[in-house]
Formats: sequence, C-alpha cells, structure tokens
Amino acid sequence: MKVKVQTLADSGSGSGKGGGDIELKDEIFGLEPRADILHRVVTWQLVNRRGPARAARERSDVNRTGKKYGRQKGGGTARHGNRRAPIFIGGGKAHGPRAREFSASLNKKVRQLGLKMALSSKAQGGQLVVVENLDLQEGKTRELREKLGQLGFGKTALVIDGDALNVSFARASSNLANIDLLPAMGANVYDIMRHETLVLTRAAVEKLEARFNG
Repeated sequence: MKVKVQTLADSGSGSGKGGGDIELKDEIFGLEPRADILHRVVTWQLVNRRGPARAARERSDVNRTGKKYGRQKGGGTARHGNRRAPIFIGGGKAHGPRAREFSASLNKKVRQLGLKMALSSKAQGGQLVVVENLDLQEGKTRELREKLGQLGFGKTALVIDGDALNVSFARASSNLANIDLLPAMGANVYDIMRHETLVLTRAAVEKLEARFNG
C-alpha cells in the first residue's frame, strides 16, 4: 500500500512538494478489521486502566467506644450498646464498598492483532496521514493551527512520532485540545480508534513495522 508523505513545512506554501511516497506493509496496514478483536483489546485496556476501589470502614473497623453509654430504660432513646453503629455520625458504614483491584489478561497475539487492525482501519478508511517529520520553524500554536487546517487533520487527531517526541511540535500542540501526541512505543488501540485521524511520521512507521517484526 502506497501512501503520499506530506510535510508540515510545505503545507500552504503552494509549491505542492511533499516527502514522496512510502510503502506500508499490507500485513500491518492492509488487514480486514474485525470489530470483535478491537472490542476485546479496548475492553482489556480500559479494565487495566481502572484504579483500585477503596474500602470504607465498617462497624468492626471504627475505633470508637464499645461501652454502653446510656441506661437501658427511661432515656427516651433506643438502647444502643456502643457508638460504632452505622446510624451515628462517625460510626461504621453499613454494607460499605470492599477493596477491589481490577485487572484483565489478554493473549499477546490478540493484542498485536488488535493494533494491526486499528492501523488498518485508519488506512483503509482514508483517515491515515503520513508526514515526513514534525519540525516547526517557530514552534508556535498559531503556526501549527494554520498548518493542521491546511493538511486536513479532522476534528481530532492522534499524532505518533518515533522514539522521542519532537519538542517544538509538543510545545505548539500542548494548547490544542483536539491534538494528542504519543511516541511509537505508546501506540495503542483505544487512542487510535477514539481519534478521527491518525497521523504517523516516517520514523513512527519504521518503528511500528520493526515492533511487529521483532
């Protein structure tokens, strides 16, 4: 699969120059997406992303007096034996939440297949953009906003770079709510699928292909 490589420097200049073409491997970017595989991987990601549930102190966990504080009869109130009862302020919670940790496991082959299918779905749907690099002359948000509008990145875009993030692009995109930036090692199914456009640098393509070949 051949994809035209665009450049941020030439966008809007009217020169029409780009970074040439890049050949994407069909075994990574040309698969037929399966909704069940994508659903399994996204569910696995979201379950492992959940934080642990904190337990509430119940009656046996509250450190309050167990002495009978009122007389049995004649007080005009119920006959309680201690202050740990749930009806008192500071008492233990009745049927409170238990401490829980959420985790799930998924076969490594299924995880890799899900990432390949997420990349393929963007490539086949015309939502994949490949750029030469993320270099900006000034590293200003205004400059980047103009270039993104000319390149047609859509309403939301996930930009994936190589091993290290481009400092000027990261600084310029930090104030844009519709742009997210990740290194190649952070590429995942959930973030790819929830953005309208996937933007890969040439270095990101090489790292992703090497990741699956390795």
